[in-house]
Amino acid sequence: MQSDALNPLERRTAISLSVVFALRMLGLFMIMPVFAIYGQELIGYSPIWVGFAIGAYGLTQALLQIPAGMLSDKFGRRPIIFIGLLLFAIGSLIAGYSDTVYGVTAGRAIQGAGAIASAVLALAADVTREEQRPKAMAMIGVSIGLAFALAMVAGPVLAPVIGLQGLFFITAAGALTGIAIVYFVVPHVVSKAPKGETVAIPALLAKLAKDPQLLRLDCGIFILHMALTAMFVVLPLQLQNMQLPAAQHWHIYLPALLVSFILIVPMLIMAARKQMNKQFYLFAILLMAASLIAMSLNSQSLIWMFISILFYFTAFNFLEASLPAFISMLSPAGSKGSAMGIYSTCQFLGAFFGGILGGFSYKLLGSSGLFLFLAGLMAIWFLISLGMNNPSKVRTHTITALIKDETHAQLITEQLITLEGVLEVVIIVEDKTVYIKVNNQVFALNKAKEILANT
Repeated sequence: MQSDALNPLERRTAISLSVVFALRMLGLFMIMPVFAIYGQELIGYSPIWVGFAIGAYGLTQALLQIPAGMLSDKFGRRPIIFIGLLLFAIGSLIAGYSDTVYGVTAGRAIQGAGAIASAVLALAADVTREEQRPKAMAMIGVSIGLAFALAMVAGPVLAPVIGLQGLFFITAAGALTGIAIVYFVVPHVVSKAPKGETVAIPALLAKLAKDPQLLRLDCGIFILHMALTAMFVVLPLQLQNMQLPAAQHWHIYLPALLVSFILIVPMLIMAARKQMNKQFYLFAILLMAASLIAMSLNSQSLIWMFISILFYFTAFNFLEASLPAFISMLSPAGSKGSAMGIYSTCQFLGAFFGGILGGFSYKLLGSSGLFLFLAGLMAIWFLISLGMNNPSKVRTHTITALIKDETHAQLITEQLITLEGVLEVVIIVEDKTVYIKVNNQVFALNKAKEILANT
């Protein structure tokens, strides 16, 4: 009988990789709430260059995310992760030692060149069983949310004491700590999860980029991170203009984030239990639009701003948690790795263009104009998402089986497709892997395994 829990090896892998991911994301996020203020000491400072510096990592991440994942499939996960973390540390040191905004921007771009997300997720998939893999991925996802929350507090608290330079040095130390964790703690494995489950397959990318359902989600993550990066070009300045010292900005961010995490739990549970993922998804987009409009209308009240930020973080955290799951549910069988590669590329491109958008819009429109513009983007996202399928019932199972040849694979496919709830079957003969996309409400996995065992 299969265990419903992670075994010790899986738990050790999931926890250690979550810590590595969190250390890296903490370093990327930590300057977001403070750079617009403390970056004023740098030569060449301007709102436009603030945007470039905050978003620069997104461009290199977007360009290298898919290639790094494919290289990890060829040369191994660990070497690519080591190289990525080393690049991240080097970029952090370059930014830390720079006295110009241009040097900081270059350092941030080099940080992004350490694009290890695909390799880390692939390594987690290699070590975990198929039925336990979602739990490991969820732990890594939660670590990103916690890193974001910690960064929103740590940046404003530490920056007055150690400055931007100190924040970048802490980031470099975090990257080196991540290398040590991967070397000493993460298990050495020689197994590989099926390629379609973990890394992008070039031949599938063009087709998946045109898939209407996935395209809606890719546009969504692009807009979500573009808005986040653009907002943090101006939000710290807005809070400072409301007579809240930079060192106290965490007084707003921390409670707003903590309450938002509490609020999204019942939203996520209700969406899953009542099969209303799409409805809650659309509601969260509207909630984000409303919070941005509220920010644009407020220039005096910190209480009003706190409520606006609370609703923004609630919507953001719900959408950030939901989008990867939706990609996994709606991607064609055997194409999850490729679909996630495109999704991650759009996510980081959004961060890059958000920095540019924030810098130019703040200069041209002011903070209120930028918030209204972002609210308009949310309205566009809402309209795009109306045609999305409800992903509540869909799941893809990945099963390793003894597939003899193409004829044998065709026979198995014909039998599996007749099972109740089966939507799609893909068999990769050379990988001896069967992907079954199903309506999970009526599909019986044991019947599929019986066919694979007896055919």
